[in-house]
Amino acid sequence: MTQIKVGVSTCLLGQEVRYDGQHKLDRFVRDVLGEYFDYVPVCPEVECGLPTPREAMRLVGDVENPRLVTNKTHMDHTERMLEYTKNKLEKLEEENLHGFIFKKDSPSSGLYRVKVYNDKGVGEKKGSGLFAGAFVKHFPNIPVEEEGRLNDPHLRENFIVRVFAHHRWKEFLAGEPSLGDLVEFHTREKLLLMAHSVEHYRSLGKLTAQAGDLPREELFSKFEELFLEALTFHATVKKNTNVLHHILGYFKEDISAWEKQEVLGLVDRYHEKQVPLIVPMTLLNHFINKYDKTYLKKQRYLNPHPKELMLRNKV
Repeated sequence: MTQIKVGVSTCLLGQEVRYDGQHKLDRFVRDVLGEYFDYVPVCPEVECGLPTPREAMRLVGDVENPRLVTNKTHMDHTERMLEYTKNKLEKLEEENLHGFIFKKDSPSSGLYRVKVYNDKGVGEKKGSGLFAGAFVKHFPNIPVEEEGRLNDPHLRENFIVRVFAHHRWKEFLAGEPSLGDLVEFHTREKLLLMAHSVEHYRSLGKLTAQAGDLPREELFSKFEELFLEALTFHATVKKNTNVLHHILGYFKEDISAWEKQEVLGLVDRYHEKQVPLIVPMTLLNHFINKYDKTYLKKQRYLNPHPKELMLRNKV
């Protein structure tokens, strides 16, 4: 499969660019996701001209507009970083990124809960690194995450689902699709959307039904906004259970009462968090193939990401 371009904080790949001359190698990021992602490494502090090693820095002042200042000598590198960030973001537009993995807690690259210190030297975990915060504003639709949060299986799966979906959508657009192609794309994504946001699932259904009534550019722009926004909502056990029941409804005339109870039993066990999602999905996939359910075979929900990542194997 084609590797997907994803930005990443350089230190997470094992390169010694940290302020202390060390790295923060994340083997899951480099070795596991690296099988599928074509990384574009970024280290704002080194790339803006600061040496390695260098004096540690922190964010100070207003949470919304903090300054980047060294810890001991109090040198202010804010303008240097902002100028670099402006230029870098323009260059990254050419990379066609489908995601970005940031280094947590970094005053330049931390995404969430980065400490911002007040004039009394007290830090509050309310900020974002200067580069990371600017990236999110510049590329609001690109999925982003921190490497530390990828240890949470739910956050990990949600991020990866969004990256692959973003890539699918951009690849779809590159093919200069027709209105009919959009309807087909939407059809394949229906169950995945249902698992993430029923509200968006319904809104996209209405939008697609009115496809011929809207200017093409407006239609595709609105579809992209709703589609990518839908996947920011997590696929919970409750929502997945609803989708599993929905899939089972396609076999009313095919499977026996005993087989139906077998599926329902596994779905119930999944709902009670006794088995992972892959268990009822495996049995449903068996019936989908056995009875050649064409509509279901096309559903992205069945394979939203590579099976080798085993993201649905966790309870």
